[in-house]
Amino acid sequence: MTTLHDAGNPALRVECDATADGWSCRVVVGDDEAATEHAVHVDRETHEAIAPAGTPPEELVLASFRFLLDRESRDSIMRSFDLPIIGRFFGDYEAEIRRRLTPPT
Repeated sequence: MTTLHDAGNPALRVECDATADGWSCRVVVGDDEAATEHAVHVDRETHEAIAPAGTPPEELVLASFRFLLDRESRDSIMRSFDLPIIGRFFGDYEAEIRRRLTPPT
């Protein structure tokens, strides 16, 4: 298991464990009594399609939660979901995540 804290938002924490088909991630948003916890599944196909090569799944999930939090409150985010579902609700998700995770050239 790898734990990743968001340097810009220490109240955002991601932990991922490898599974047979990808990763099972736990995300905690907030460090107060109203903190929310989310279970996110990332399959290998989605990871390869969205994230630049070499991007750890924790980074993909962290960027995805930053994306979501830019658009809605932590209480509005589903408590359990497969990562690709974000694209159903936000058409710009995949392109924006690729942009956020691709280092400047």
